[in-house]
Amino acid sequence: MMKANDGYTGGQAAAVIKGRRSIRQFKKDPVSMELLMSLLNVAVWAPNHGVREPWRFILYKGDAKAELAEAMLEALSAAEREQYGGGKLDYFNHIPLHLLVIMKEDPRPRQWEEDYAAVCCWIQNFQLAAWEEGIGVVWKTNAFIYDPRFRSRTGVAAGEKIVGLLHIGYPDQIPDPRPRTDAVHYLTVHDTRSPH
Repeated sequence: MMKANDGYTGGQAAAVIKGRRSIRQFKKDPVSMELLMSLLNVAVWAPNHGVREPWRFILYKGDAKAELAEAMLEALSAAEREQYGGGKLDYFNHIPLHLLVIMKEDPRPRQWEEDYAAVCCWIQNFQLAAWEEGIGVVWKTNAFIYDPRFRSRTGVAAGEKIVGLLHIGYPDQIPDPRPRTDAVHYLTVHDTRSPH
């Protein structure tokens, strides 16, 4: 049972939240499917309205990473392929795991927003659980995830949204923290009724 604590300075959860970094450089060391499944099953405890669980996932590993990289390259312009092609292929193939996180798009605006928020919470849960296990993640939302060719090649159906492509692996480099603005600068407090 949690207790009110004026002057909360944080515990284990706060340390993981503050310590997590987006990782862009990974070791080639494999991440076991057993560990990945454990992390996926922790992340599904994200808050979601009506326990709709609006997410699904597509995992790329091993030789299939080349298929994902090719789908990504196909969605780039000719100039982008010329500039980044070889490097992006190498980068995708070096990362142990790639996870497409997909949500079913509800046509009702309120439910769509609730579901999108839930999937974002799922991603944050996954990142934090992974970080606690020494696994790094970066959440990518590059333009190619919206391209019909990429969506078709990766099996994303009409009526589904790619919320992110997660690159997953053991960190090769951990970036320094970037400072955050104290929340007081964004806080408006009302403690008495406004006169009418």
